Parts: sequence; C-alpha cells; structure tokens
Amino acid sequence: MRRLAAVALVAAFAGFGVGAGQFLIRSFERRPPDVASVVTRMREVARLETLDVTLYKKIAFAPEPELSGDFWKDVLAWARYSLNAPRGKAIVFADAHLGLDLGKLGPDRLLVRGRSVWVSLPPVRATIELRPGETEIIESTLDAAQTAKLFELAREAFQREIEADDALRARARAAAERSLRSLLLEVGFSDVSFVDSVPAGAPPT
Repeated sequence: MRRLAAVALVAAFAGFGVGAGQFLIRSFERRPPDVASVVTRMREVARLETLDVTLYKKIAFAPEPELSGDFWKDVLAWARYSLNAPRGKAIVFADAHLGLDLGKLGPDRLLVRGRSVWVSLPPVRATIELRPGETEIIESTLDAAQTAKLFELAREAFQREIEADDALRARARAAAERSLRSLLLEVGFSDVSFVDSVPAGAPPT
C-alpha cells in the first residue's frame, strides 16, 4: 500500500509538473510581455549594435566670389579672385556609424500573438564623424570660413556615399536583427519574424 501511495504521489507530482508547465505557457499566451518594456530593451540593444566604417575621400573646393549687387564692388571682387583665386584640396578621413533609427522604434512596430512576435524595424541611419586630426591638406589658400565649408562638403559627400551603399546598410540591418532576435528569444518568444510593416489587428502573411 505504501508503495502504491508513493507511486501515486510521484504520478501526482509529475502530473502537476506537466500541468504547471502548460499553465505557464497558457499564462504567457494570455499575458505576453509588456510591449513597452520590450521596446525599451530593444532600444538598448540596438543602440549598442552599430556598424562602424572608416572612410577617406579627396575633396577639392574653389568658392566663387560673393556678389553684392554693386557693379564696381563686384568687378573688384572678381579681380581679386582672378589674381589669387581661393582653392583647397585635402584628403579627409571620417568614421561612419550605421545603426537603426531609434527615434522611430516604438510599440507600433511590434505585433504580439501568444509566443510569436512580428517586428518592423525602422530604417538604418548613418551618421558621419570627421577626423580632422588625420586630414591631409594638399593645397589651400582658403580662409577659416572657407576651410570649414570644405569640411562640410566632405561630410555631405560621405553621407551621400553611405546612403547609396545598399550592401553596407544591409550588413548593419542584419547585425541588428541578429542581436534583437537573441533578445526576443531570451524574453520568452519562440517565433520572431522581421517584416516590412506590421498591420494592425492580424499577423502579417
């Protein structure tokens, strides 16, 4: 009798364990993780997940004289530029940081159904940080304001170059997806899908 009671007790505990596991799963499905807290953790991970690239570019700048509208003043300005035209050439270095645009990462980009989650990631954003300490001036007769303009032209050229590089932006997005997938699986989701857009009400197909 004692053995039978012991076996029955073990079976009861085993049944309780299975029932408890199913209860936890059902609880997760009824009460998924708080979306706002998940988004906060996603922001933290995405902030750390950036792709850094060092760039360099040869930039030339020859500004035109600024016209005042006064004929004789404009003639003198053109004469000065003809005698000593300002121009500058430099090899400019910069760091490009590529990562998700966190300002657009909000709860409206997540759809949760039970233990499945669909995520629409914001676009990859690139920021450019010039490295003036490594810039090599090849030739320059520019003043301080014109030199600043030269560096601004370099920054804009780097920005356009990165924005046109689809392969580089795809690498940054793939890295962000890997990190965010690991986070969401750790939170408790079993199925994570990255989609172009998340419609309201029903999972995307």
